Amino acid sequence: MTELLFLKDAYMKEAIATVVGHTPEGGILLDATLFYATSGGQPGDSGHLSWNGQQLEIATTVKTAEGGIALVPSEPAELPAVGTEVMQVLNWARRHRHMRVHTALHLLSVVIPLPVTGGSIGTEKGRLDFDMPEAPEDKAALTEALNALIAEDHAVSEQWITDAELEANPGLVKTMSVAPPKGAGKVRLVRIGSGDHQVDLQPCGGTHVASIGEIGPVRIGKIEKKGRQNRRVYLHLE
Repeated sequence: MTELLFLKDAYMKEAIATVVGHTPEGGILLDATLFYATSGGQPGDSGHLSWNGQQLEIATTVKTAEGGIALVPSEPAELPAVGTEVMQVLNWARRHRHMRVHTALHLLSVVIPLPVTGGSIGTEKGRLDFDMPEAPEDKAALTEALNALIAEDHAVSEQWITDAELEANPGLVKTMSVAPPKGAGKVRLVRIGSGDHQVDLQPCGGTHVASIGEIGPVRIGKIEKKGRQNRRVYLHLE
């Protein structure tokens, strides 16, 4: 199994790894990856690999059918051979914006405490779909509540529980359309705040900022009707 360096340290920008394989589509498999693979509404990471004076741009990162992680080159090119040691360099500016938006969406699920039916993360904005028959009356109030939470600058931490513990606590799961990342025997929970000041706790395999003050100011954008009971709420980084 590929070592998931982004889970150990979401702020790691460079790391050495060894090529362990290629996919039929031309992706590169490493023994350890900084690059997050597209999942849970968060896009795959981009950046580049370098080795022996060569450099290869990575456009995105995806999961393989076998559960591995493949780095996808920007264009067809000669790939580093199996066994080659490469330096991974993340497009950090892009990743960090994903981290800010992703963590902000966790907070959005706090200020709108309704079941989540979908979501998507970008570099400038993100959105959550809610099981919400009627649209909120006051977007300005939602924006104010979000920014007030962000100003509290709570720490973001993680906790691992077993699949069985998650099944025994179904209230931890906010998403109706995306199953929590389980199946390996344990599940990662992302916590915002702690103790009496805990703001949120939910299963998540994505990357997040270390403290919510790092998100910066946000605003609520469009709220769209998506079906009889669904509303799509957009959140923008300011």
